[in-house]
Amino acid sequence: MRYPEKPAAEAVADHRKNALKAEVNRLQRSVTRRFNEWRNDQWSATLESIDPEDQSLWRMTRRVMRVPTPSPPPPWSPQRGSLSQTIKAETLAHNLDAQFQPVLDPSFPAVIETFDMTLRSYFLSPASEPHLTTPGEVHDANRGFKVSKPPGPNDIPNRALKHLPKRAVSLLVHIFNAVLRTHRFPQTWKHARVTYSNRPIGLFDTIGKLFEKILVARILHVVNERGLMQDDLFGFRHRHSTSLQLARHVERITRNFGEEAHRRRFPRRG
Repeated sequence: MRYPEKPAAEAVADHRKNALKAEVNRLQRSVTRRFNEWRNDQWSATLESIDPEDQSLWRMTRRVMRVPTPSPPPPWSPQRGSLSQTIKAETLAHNLDAQFQPVLDPSFPAVIETFDMTLRSYFLSPASEPHLTTPGEVHDANRGFKVSKPPGPNDIPNRALKHLPKRAVSLLVHIFNAVLRTHRFPQTWKHARVTYSNRPIGLFDTIGKLFEKILVARILHVVNERGLMQDDLFGFRHRHSTSLQLARHVERITRNFGEEAHRRRFPRRG
């Protein structure tokens, strides 16, 4: 079958149209390539300008790791359309009331009984001389301070604490031991300098935070030594990260699937 030939004018128009389309595609590819080159140059310049000392690395990490929060759809009812503020508030209150109910039947009575016995023995025991701190304990707590953190109201940066001479460390030991003997936490350490980034952040006194790190280390040592915290608590403990908990769950699910497949393949004969 032979198709009829197009008129000369129509053939020229088609050829011109194809040539324009090819030129448009070429220009689009050129613009895309130039834009990618510009974006790569901007990203390289940004990476080169990052300085760990001025928190630019921390801000860049937050910006890269930030996951956009999806906006939930507005509450809607087929009968009444959009729900009123009162109905939304009542729904939220009912949901919170259903979730946060008092625990009438504890799931771990043995753990609660251990806590009660520990508290009773502590309150019934006579007051004794507190366990005083030492320069080595102050040095160990000081090693965990990050130098990039901004100072508190006393304007003493963490970097300065890391370079204190032995005499200054001994003076801190005397201050901390005085706090332990008198059972009085200085009022100056309770005040914070409030800064605003994405949210308000309270920056407390650097020396007060150092003393708190010593107390936290002692408390965690006693808690772990007496087994007052369950091994299933993850996310805020040393060597108990959320990634490890996820790995435990994956391993447990995989093992259960394997055991179920084994039972189906080799059923017991009674």
